[in-house]
Amino acid sequence: MQSKLLNRRDLDFILYELLDVESLTKRPRFAEHSRETFDAALDAAEKMAEEKFAPHNRKSDLNEPRFDGIQVEIIPEVGEALDAFREAGFMAAAQDFELGGMQLPWTVAQACFAWFNAANISTAGYAFLTIANANLIRTFGSDAQKRKYLPSLLTGRFFGTMCLSEPQAGSSLSDIRTTAHPNADGTFRLTGNKMWISAGEHELSENIIHLVLARIQGAPAGVRGISLFLVPKYRVSDDGSPGARNDVALVGLNHKMGFRGTTNCVLNFGEQGGAYAELVGEPNKGLACMFQMMNEARIGVGMGATVLGYTGYLHALAYARERPQGRLPGGKNAQQPQVKIIEHADVKRMLLAQKAYVEGALALCLYCSSLVDESHATEDEKVRREAGLLLDILTPIAKAWPSQYCLEANSLAIQVHGGYGYTREYPVEQFYRDNRLNPIHEGTNGIQALDLLGRKAGMNDGAAIQLLAREISAVVRAASASDSAELQRCGMLLNDALDRIMAVTRNLLCVAGRGEIDLGLANASVYLDLVGHTVIGWMWLKQALVAVKKVGTAHDADRDFYQGKLQACAFFFRWELSKTRQWADLLDSLDPTCLEMQDAWF
Repeated sequence: MQSKLLNRRDLDFILYELLDVESLTKRPRFAEHSRETFDAALDAAEKMAEEKFAPHNRKSDLNEPRFDGIQVEIIPEVGEALDAFREAGFMAAAQDFELGGMQLPWTVAQACFAWFNAANISTAGYAFLTIANANLIRTFGSDAQKRKYLPSLLTGRFFGTMCLSEPQAGSSLSDIRTTAHPNADGTFRLTGNKMWISAGEHELSENIIHLVLARIQGAPAGVRGISLFLVPKYRVSDDGSPGARNDVALVGLNHKMGFRGTTNCVLNFGEQGGAYAELVGEPNKGLACMFQMMNEARIGVGMGATVLGYTGYLHALAYARERPQGRLPGGKNAQQPQVKIIEHADVKRMLLAQKAYVEGALALCLYCSSLVDESHATEDEKVRREAGLLLDILTPIAKAWPSQYCLEANSLAIQVHGGYGYTREYPVEQFYRDNRLNPIHEGTNGIQALDLLGRKAGMNDGAAIQLLAREISAVVRAASASDSAELQRCGMLLNDALDRIMAVTRNLLCVAGRGEIDLGLANASVYLDLVGHTVIGWMWLKQALVAVKKVGTAHDADRDFYQGKLQACAFFFRWELSKTRQWADLLDSLDPTCLEMQDAWF
């Protein structure tokens, strides 16, 4: 019976046929691995997700954490699932053998993590924030901090968070007020408060390690004066054991429409004089350090959004195959049996749209993960540099595009279920509520759009977007050489969309360059749609080029699988990529409608 969490056949296709992750075993870092060890990790993740995470997904949604004034109460199944996760070694899946890790490629680790997010994104959130927290400390922490904190984070004895936002600042980090007061011994006393802190308080681990953005007393205003601090819930001795309670207090829990099983906290630091804090990295360079965790989290948000859309799609597909209703337009005889709703063209449209969104997004997220492996596991400096450039420009897309369009997939999944989709008897309404948070997480989609157009498109004289264009053009050339007339046509359409991106980008950067920054960035969200849709078209054409070579010789289910890939590719190019022309026209016109709108006119 096929899982309703993810399609393992599709996951294997992307990993082994599209991305060829097995070739990574030729690299020294992954030489001890093989297809068999990768599959074993994926099998273990799938089994654990089905047995330990999925069963309490609804229960944790209906019984969200409660704060009784002393501690946070969470249903026991959450802790049991996380115990199984850490005991299986998944907390350190991609870490070095020397650190107790599996030393898996990041791509394979992310594919494993996809199962947990699809099964129960709220419970998985505690673990994945901890993994990102540990990765930051491993990169920027001092040797003493690594010895003191990493072993406990990588085994799951301690969990971790990231603390950025404040009530008065929101996404505007330049306005944070949390302050670090230097002590004579090189440590700091931290005072201030933080808002929207996922996993900020619980009893699921022996300790919680907060990574907190704050200003050292007297630091410059704005982002230039932000430093990064490590603030444990319990102070930690040199041997790694937790000690006295630190001056960190839970003010209250935020109650969200989704992700209801993950505590979301308002935290006060320094109610009793100042929380013990350790500086991570250099003073006033905290945002640069935190961006590693934020960028990792942004791709993680994109993956989470993708798999929530994916599981919604699979639930809708199963329902459509089982639910009889109505007859086809040509069948007027009421004496004839009803057809399954998957026979109706409009239901096929909704399912095809979901398939195009979620399988395209999954390919993008895992492709971005493969760039992490390229940048870390190669000795070729050019390959490493180009992988980093591509990852830079694709990160805002990998976060924002899935969180918009895989959310739309969840909406369509509800629609396929009809009236039942709006009830709590079917899980698709929860998938939608959970996924609705992802356009907000780790920088709103509007912020991602500003990052893409305002920073990434023009950085290094356009080096990243020019590299992206070369990569897309290579796939266009491959499509042009294909024997498939449909893929040749798709290649031409993708090339046209790419040409529009490059022309629009030059125009908008020129406008910003002559000082009209507000006008140039006014419609950045449309630019994100334009580039995002083109990138997903690229992902689909890459998949189709693999599928078209194999469909003719494949047997039975595999032939259907490849044919489904080709049909979804055709759908995306005919129904979705055509939207890029309208978006490009709007951007080229430098439309000022939104910019010129006045408060009083609303």
